[in-house]
Amino acid sequence: MTHRPVCLPADAPVSKAARLMRDQAIGDVLVTRDDRLCGLVTDRDIVVRAVAEARDADSTPLGALCTSDLVTARPDQDVEDVIRLMRERAVRRVPVVVDGRPVGIVSLGDMALENRPSSPLSEISGAPPNG
Repeated sequence: MTHRPVCLPADAPVSKAARLMRDQAIGDVLVTRDDRLCGLVTDRDIVVRAVAEARDADSTPLGALCTSDLVTARPDQDVEDVIRLMRERAVRRVPVVVDGRPVGIVSLGDMALENRPSSPLSEISGAPPNG
């Protein structure tokens, strides 16, 4: 799990999320309302839901394009259970929450590193970013 995930409020502009993703070499930002998780936006969401639709990145709020139907996990949840959720819901990222507040995020790469450290996916996931 990645601790202390990057979070932005739902009214933050898409451009702010894009800059954070670039500067921190990450592919997602958790979206919050009153410090509670309400969505997740990925770099792909920005391309498909904002850029391709010619939305203004400085005025479009994250809440307008984030995915809000999220599957979440608890910090003490069994790894196999999280993998099952990822498989069933076909998701690559699962926010980890406590009382509705984000405390981390688990990615498909995290799961590969945990369960199969010598697999090709683990090697790719463990490599430094190339950007």
